[in-house]
Amino acid sequence: MIYLFIFKTRTLFFKIFTPCLSIREVEMRGVLAMMLLSCLVYPIAFCATDDGLFRVQVRKMKFDENNRLAARLETKEGEALRASIRKYSLLGGKRDQSSDGDIVTLKNYMDAQYFGEIAIGTPPQKFTVIFDTGSSNLWIPSSKCYFSVPCFFHSKYKSSQSSTYKKNGKPAEIHYGTGAISGFFSQDSVKVGDLTVQNQEFIEATREPSVTFLVAKFDGILGLGFQEISVGNSTPLWYNMIKQGLVKEPVFSFWLNRKTEEEEGGEIVFGGTDPKHFKGEHTYVPVTRKGYWQFDMGEILIGGSPTGYCAGKCSAIADSGTSLLAGPTTVITMINQAIGASGVVSQECKAVVQQYGQTLIDLLTGEVQPKRVCSQIGLCTFDGTRGVSMGIESIVDEKSSRSSGSHDAMCSTCEMAVVWMQNLLWQNQTRDSIMNNINELCERLPSLMGESAVDCGSISKMPTVSFTIGGKVFDLSPKEYILKLGEGAAAQCISGFTALDVPPPRGPLWILGDVFMGRYHTIFDYGKLRVGFAKAA
Repeated sequence: MIYLFIFKTRTLFFKIFTPCLSIREVEMRGVLAMMLLSCLVYPIAFCATDDGLFRVQVRKMKFDENNRLAARLETKEGEALRASIRKYSLLGGKRDQSSDGDIVTLKNYMDAQYFGEIAIGTPPQKFTVIFDTGSSNLWIPSSKCYFSVPCFFHSKYKSSQSSTYKKNGKPAEIHYGTGAISGFFSQDSVKVGDLTVQNQEFIEATREPSVTFLVAKFDGILGLGFQEISVGNSTPLWYNMIKQGLVKEPVFSFWLNRKTEEEEGGEIVFGGTDPKHFKGEHTYVPVTRKGYWQFDMGEILIGGSPTGYCAGKCSAIADSGTSLLAGPTTVITMINQAIGASGVVSQECKAVVQQYGQTLIDLLTGEVQPKRVCSQIGLCTFDGTRGVSMGIESIVDEKSSRSSGSHDAMCSTCEMAVVWMQNLLWQNQTRDSIMNNINELCERLPSLMGESAVDCGSISKMPTVSFTIGGKVFDLSPKEYILKLGEGAAAQCISGFTALDVPPPRGPLWILGDVFMGRYHTIFDYGKLRVGFAKAA
């Protein structure tokens, strides 16, 4: 069993990873990413302890107002995220070994940035990486990266200096909403803590676009997902750890330290768990689809009241590489309304409600199946299981001159309104009250980049938001789902819930990122194909 210790820096980084090709979006209007160049390198302290652990500690970086520059630059790329989503289907015990301390910028959206260290080659060349359960490839910058500015600010792998390097040369490309990293495959030994994986295939990146990679505190990403989403069908490092007999159990676990005043950011354990970092027993759910660590999730509750959205069940993934908790716009908007988060007014939403609101209520109270309501008023068609945009064939309606994109928006907005109205009808609200609430929900739709702000002074009055997993309810208190930036009068508070609509067949999909994993210690059991959650200690 090997323990890896995560340490935090105050850089903020949010990513949503989307595709069958392990496509990742690095985005967030509120993301703080531009750090002073003098802070790019951290002093590292090594300390061996009596329990056999070898820890790597990193100082925590303070919040820097200059980071907002990168945040604003990133907002220009919001359409890239939506384009990428459309293009791709989303896919205890005694410590036996010591650790060289590696943990990554597991993005902590306003809490911290988690990162750790690995080494590649002989002699070892060190890199900071994200240990990311939402992807499956290992990539780091290459010494052959000549024309991308981000490469000049990060450690680069030099194959000529490694005696264990083996040439591969197969081209590789991983797409992100903000661009793509590209390069070629190589093979070498990779050291994670005291574990050395032999002949590991990885990507040498020769192109890294966007401001995000320029200012990030990590050099690369180490994917811990399944081989099914690995670019080039490359064998993930975790698979080789098991195959080469480096771990006693085919299990790894995450503990993320959400105490911002502490420099220790958390711990990854390969081969088992550390009982000191969780309370009680884990609740396990089976992996339902290999690729991401995907499982079925039950009802979502706001202030103890069910929303009805996941009454049947929803799909979710545990993703250490996403700072926030992402879900369908419909429910995220309901949550943000309940906690008082303010988003951007959606004129499309208000227009649909104004024109069709009363009719929608009539159809719902007339016991028309909710999935068929929007098709009955002509905003969607129905494929037997769900509503589908009228513009699905990309046909232009000559009479109205509406493009398929407009139809898409009208259909989606209608379906959101139906879910909201159904929830309000369950609460026995009056027709006037329902219309007022729906218009307010339209007001709460998040901005294009997904962020919603709240009043820091009202945190204590916000409701608990809960998720049902394996028949057990997992609560998130306001202090756990609100991310606070700065102190005093200058402090800003951001909702930890962001909207992401992943289309079928992979979606709808909930992404339980660091907001959730910080509250609940998470076990990824590869041997039994299951994920477990317990209260973090």
